[in-house]
Amino acid sequence: MVPSLLIVGGARSGKSRFAVERLSADARIVFIATAEARDEDMVKRIARHRAERPARWSTVEEPFDLAARLQALEGAYDGILVDCLTLWVSNLLLRGDLDDAILAQAETLAGLIGRRRSSVTVVSNEVGEGVHPETAMGLRFRDVLGHVNQRIAAACDTVVLMVAGIPLTVKAPVVRA
Repeated sequence: MVPSLLIVGGARSGKSRFAVERLSADARIVFIATAEARDEDMVKRIARHRAERPARWSTVEEPFDLAARLQALEGAYDGILVDCLTLWVSNLLLRGDLDDAILAQAETLAGLIGRRRSSVTVVSNEVGEGVHPETAMGLRFRDVLGHVNQRIAAACDTVVLMVAGIPLTVKAPVVRA
């Protein structure tokens, strides 16, 4: 079976760079970007991430319907890289989606990862170790993303935590003799 990987970590921990470096520049890879260029900082960040990816990779922008997009691309590429769940959850919350609806979409996404035909790499922020959010929306975001991360981590073969640019494997495939 082809591998699946969840990469989590804090802001600027090296998650995206690590994800890109793990995939072959020569393979048929599709990068699913969940970011929307809503301000100048995000425009610059998107441009920087694009420059870091191999030019021959395909890029698909999907800020909302991630599971359907993943299903539509399944098998058409050697690998699928989703960057990132953090912005995806944020987009859904800002659109007004209810927590249960977001978690249902995460379950669908986890199911697709579990029965994949292409390798899947997913990037997300670990937001449960930081400062306690002061606002109700901040608390909601932290909680929903934490539950989404748990569902995706359970579906993936491998989970890596990035700390200061160093990958720490927290879950690895079980090797049977």
